[in-house]
Amino acid sequence: MARNGGQLLVDCLIALGARKSFGVPGESYLPVLDALHDTGGTFDFVLCRNEGGASFMAAAYGKLTGTPGICFVTRGPGATNASIGIHTAQQDSAPMLVFVGQVGADMKGREAFQEIDYPAMFGTVAKWACEIDSTDRIPEIIARAWKTAITGRPGPVVIALPENVLSGLTDVQPLPGPAQYAEATPDFQAVNRTRDILRTAKRPVILYGGCNWSTEGSNALQTFAENSDIPVVCVFRYQDQYDNTSETFCGEAGVGMIPSVRALIRDADVILAINNRFGENSTEGYTLLDVPVPKQRLIHVHASDLELGKIYQPEIAIQSGPNAFATALAQEAAKEERGTWRENARRAFLDGFDLPDLPSPVDMGKVMAHLRAVLPSDVIVTNGAGNFTAWPNKFFEYGPDARLLAPQSGAMGYGVPAAIAAKVADPGRTVICFAGDGDFQMNCQELATATQAGAQPIVLILNNGIYGTIRAHQERHFPDRVSGTTMTSPDFPALARAYGFYAEHVENTEDFEAAFARALASDTGAVLDLNISAEALTPRATLSQIRQAGKDNH
Repeated sequence: MARNGGQLLVDCLIALGARKSFGVPGESYLPVLDALHDTGGTFDFVLCRNEGGASFMAAAYGKLTGTPGICFVTRGPGATNASIGIHTAQQDSAPMLVFVGQVGADMKGREAFQEIDYPAMFGTVAKWACEIDSTDRIPEIIARAWKTAITGRPGPVVIALPENVLSGLTDVQPLPGPAQYAEATPDFQAVNRTRDILRTAKRPVILYGGCNWSTEGSNALQTFAENSDIPVVCVFRYQDQYDNTSETFCGEAGVGMIPSVRALIRDADVILAINNRFGENSTEGYTLLDVPVPKQRLIHVHASDLELGKIYQPEIAIQSGPNAFATALAQEAAKEERGTWRENARRAFLDGFDLPDLPSPVDMGKVMAHLRAVLPSDVIVTNGAGNFTAWPNKFFEYGPDARLLAPQSGAMGYGVPAAIAAKVADPGRTVICFAGDGDFQMNCQELATATQAGAQPIVLILNNGIYGTIRAHQERHFPDRVSGTTMTSPDFPALARAYGFYAEHVENTEDFEAAFARALASDTGAVLDLNISAEALTPRATLSQIRQAGKDNH
């Protein structure tokens, strides 16, 4: 039976296992939209309000599920809007497929309406960017794109779809189903050597990252770490891939790194790095480890050979998936007397939850203590970017069933779309989004998407009237010279109610517990607007203290 390219594309995605997609409609891919008319309940299209929100949703969906998040956008402005989610998926190592409409082949190279060279545009942002030049090649390219997105270091793939390719007819059959790509396994001699090095180490650290851990892999790593008495640290915003309640979990190597984590990495004699790329935030600007040869003995494990030795030259480089490696490593412990190395780091992590009263009508330290007590064990937490992210990133313990969706790219506006995607993926779970007042306004229009899709999370807006991160930098470097960081915002509860959400303003800390209970009980999702003082800019330093330190330094 002859199909047009749009039908063939959709049939291939369904065969590969795609069940949800996110996008904004465009005339450049009308045959795809037509094919999606008949796939409701099998392959759903979530209608978004902006391509940036749609791409964030697809990136978060891929990070949460381990299968490619699917995004459809139109050419030109649609693709440029979607670029923020593509960049986020790349830095998060999250699997994602972005389909972009394209001008017909007969118009290519003329700067036709909304024409862009997508492989050139996204070649350095996505893991792979391509353009399909023939309707007959759709199954071939889609199979390769899916495989590219999920294997090695997962990431986003951008596929341009010329109009004539989508409208063309073909007798080529869709893909029969997904290929099975087994996770790369480690060399057993390298695993034994790793265990031997750790067995004699006095100050070892396990540093892990990435979103493609399985429950079995994470459990195996925890078993090995606990049996070997080795502290475990996550890289920036990957707390949820390891049980934070384990006595071996000692914190996050990321923005606002606590002193004990910094000391663990700096003073370690052996670092076992599993599934992480060495980013700026997890290395304090590449200062905790010397480039290119660290003082610490480094063992780096990654499924992609391109990550091994990219920045730091390891003593042992092991090309392996994280789950296969952790399973092999856990077959035998590497126990050695380590004194109080791990105990002190764990104690410092737990002590970090204790805070003085904060100078704010709503005290976020007390809010987080309440949330730690009442949220279900399988909660999904999301956030965008800003000073407010210290709260979900530093003051919540992620148990084995909890998840964190937060952007390594530091992209504002990610939290709300990510929370919607999480509710689309798993409607029965509690999803909490932390958003600053500036961060929320980057994608607040996606609340309409949430209502239409029946995927309404709980959003906590930490409303302090400023762009807090930049204000902190201003006061440090240009104290008392505030420029471009003070905001006038709308009535957030009224706005949320207009989108169909339950919403209320929370004036004081004492009001939060009851307000949050009402939010949890609401069947329409909820937005709580928290009255946060700008003075309580960080958990441990007030705005006045930051300003005074800036003056002293000057």
